[in-house]
Amino acid sequence: YREGGVLKRAGHTEAAVDLARMAGLYPAGVLCEIVNEDKTEMARQPELKVFAAKHGLHMLSIADLVRYRRQKEKLVKRIAEARIPTPHGEFTCYAYESVLDGETHLAFVKGAVQGEDNVLVRVHSECLTGDVFGSLRCDCGPQLDAAMRRIADEGLGAVVYLRGHEGRGIGLANKLRAYLLQEQGRDTVDANLELGHHSDSREYGVGAQILVDLGITTMRLLTNNPAKRGGLAGYGLEIVERVPLETTPNPENIEYLRTKRERMGHLLEGLDDVL
Repeated sequence: YREGGVLKRAGHTEAAVDLARMAGLYPAGVLCEIVNEDKTEMARQPELKVFAAKHGLHMLSIADLVRYRRQKEKLVKRIAEARIPTPHGEFTCYAYESVLDGETHLAFVKGAVQGEDNVLVRVHSECLTGDVFGSLRCDCGPQLDAAMRRIADEGLGAVVYLRGHEGRGIGLANKLRAYLLQEQGRDTVDANLELGHHSDSREYGVGAQILVDLGITTMRLLTNNPAKRGGLAGYGLEIVERVPLETTPNPENIEYLRTKRERMGHLLEGLDDVL
């Protein structure tokens, strides 16, 4: 059993203990596995549905439990804040600590956002190579800069900076390994898959809870990624508008951007006009 339950490790042991704890009982459980009718292997979901219906049992998945806990439990705590002058003016920076893994996330806030309607928001995934070192392989750095500028111009908004999202959640070293595979002809999706990861492993529950803590409930979301909109839903947040955040492509990232459009559904325009 891992402390943190299914939010730390999505396993059956963690699920059993979580269910007992959530029911107000002693946090312990007994596990058994159900075999299929011919007793040759463990029953899978279709057989389990039949078994549950036959015996009048409730049935849920570990994914259901993860989703419920992420919606109902507080996953972050505010631990620090400071005034940060930037090239785009002053922001207040809030630091949040994840109660699950101790990771520190940031929110750069412009103006008094609490309780305001339709706040301009960017939820940005950490990208050290792009955000800090100006890598031309991606559009992360220019997107972050553009988001800060647009929020500063508006005078009200927030940039939530999520740590641990390198390479769409595979980590910094694996991102570099994926870059090497891309040099050998894979695209950004196939590179992640070849390394044994999902094409996109990011989750946005922590970002959603940071926005709730800031008092933001209705927002205009700066993103080209429809999945990000879905990932923020279900936490009492209302996204009233998707605001495009397109940047100027360059020869190093044009194929990466086209792959995001064609294989990941990102809403990007004008890429076919770039050689």
